[in-house]
Amino acid sequence: MRDRNLGDVNEPITTRPDVQLPDAARPARRSPRLAARPWVPAAAETLIADIATQAAAIDFNAIDNAIHDLAEENRQIHEVECVNLNPATNVMNPRAEALLAAGLGTRPSLGYPGDKYEMGLEAIEQIEVLATELVAEVFDAPYAEVRVTSGAMANLYAFLAAAQPGDSIIVPPAGIGGHVTHNTAGAAGLCGLVIHEAPVDVLRYTIDVEKLRTLAREVRPKMITVGSSLNLCHHPVREIREIADEVGATVLFDAAHLSGVIAGGAWPNPMHEGAHMMTMSTYKSLGGPPSGVIVTNDAKLAERLDAIAYPGLTANFDVAKTAALAITMLDWLEHGPAYASTMCANARALALELTERDLPVVRSATGATESHAFALDMSGHGGGHKVAQGLRRSNLLTSAIGLPFDDGAGLRVGTTEITRWGATPNDMASLAGLVARAFTDNPQSVAGDVTEWRAQFPNIHFIRSLTNGVRHLSSGVCGVQQAVDEAVFQSSP
Repeated sequence: MRDRNLGDVNEPITTRPDVQLPDAARPARRSPRLAARPWVPAAAETLIADIATQAAAIDFNAIDNAIHDLAEENRQIHEVECVNLNPATNVMNPRAEALLAAGLGTRPSLGYPGDKYEMGLEAIEQIEVLATELVAEVFDAPYAEVRVTSGAMANLYAFLAAAQPGDSIIVPPAGIGGHVTHNTAGAAGLCGLVIHEAPVDVLRYTIDVEKLRTLAREVRPKMITVGSSLNLCHHPVREIREIADEVGATVLFDAAHLSGVIAGGAWPNPMHEGAHMMTMSTYKSLGGPPSGVIVTNDAKLAERLDAIAYPGLTANFDVAKTAALAITMLDWLEHGPAYASTMCANARALALELTERDLPVVRSATGATESHAFALDMSGHGGGHKVAQGLRRSNLLTSAIGLPFDDGAGLRVGTTEITRWGATPNDMASLAGLVARAFTDNPQSVAGDVTEWRAQFPNIHFIRSLTNGVRHLSSGVCGVQQAVDEAVFQSSP
């Protein structure tokens, strides 16, 4: 395994020497064009400058080869060498992933289906409608916006739809996993909104309802947001909606991390509990393409979101991702309850096993977690990010998260990806043993065992099985069909 730590930034870009430009076609040695940015962390700037300098010193074929080599290295890291316990990532159904290279993404998509601005978009119109209908079905909402490029942009759309510059909003703080897009440095702040952090119920890792009521009466927010990057307990959405109604606020539920467990029914649907809008990323627990979605049951909000998407901010969108999202929704309609419940069961089992090995699992009023993710208190180990960097050397991928007493203390652990690769609660004891060893043993001695553990799970689960009635993509210029044909599909562990 190539160690990708910042200490190794001087490692040269790997290239294949077998392909070289003729001398007449070889470009002259170039100078890096990227300027130094003093506002960027020094270590990051050093890495960026190093790569840019190397790129300027090699020919175009070598750069082309390096990009393809790095893409393959990335797949090797995530699908062979490492166990991915980061709940902010997942693996796609290969049939959905193949659609990203199906010749859709470069086609225009401006306008409504049936009223597109450019011609020749009859197929794209149908894909857009099919994906939107399937999203509405999965999340039981009458209005769905699928033209959004990411979960962060979905939040931006929601802020624009429900508030004006100078309005107050109440948001979850970083100490309970509140996302930056809800705060001053993110989309909400860039919209000119006045940010008030919600009071925290420490025992439940969520918003304190009674203290929220007092704050809402004081600041009269236009919006109250719920949902975080780590969700240990069910959030009091019904009670928050009551407070919102009292002060005339809109309730936004950010389901960036919970969209999959909501889709599979393992977490209460916030739309049923009173949220006016729900935003989400589509590539985390939902396991789809890197995109975003907004759903609402409010026609007026839907109309505003429509206008923000078109003719506002989206214009032409990537229909390849829309097509991949549609296939992802079909997986959820067939296998959603099994996938979501297994994710949550795996998280509870892994948290229990780690607790039994004396690792400091954070516990709320209802236990380690009611979702697919939980946290460890790493305040005694230098903080979550430092520990995540150390675990990386053992081929364990995690990430930091805030805790109520320290925004940098938490280590976030999730089961989105290992569940989709087929791991079950019965596998969590052996995995916990590897995690515990990574805190005490030499990282390289653990890394090989982690890779060996990972090798037990070569197949993707909880995706629709191919049948005689399912069409294949034509190979086109990319040969994507071969990759799909070679993929192994499984319905369940």
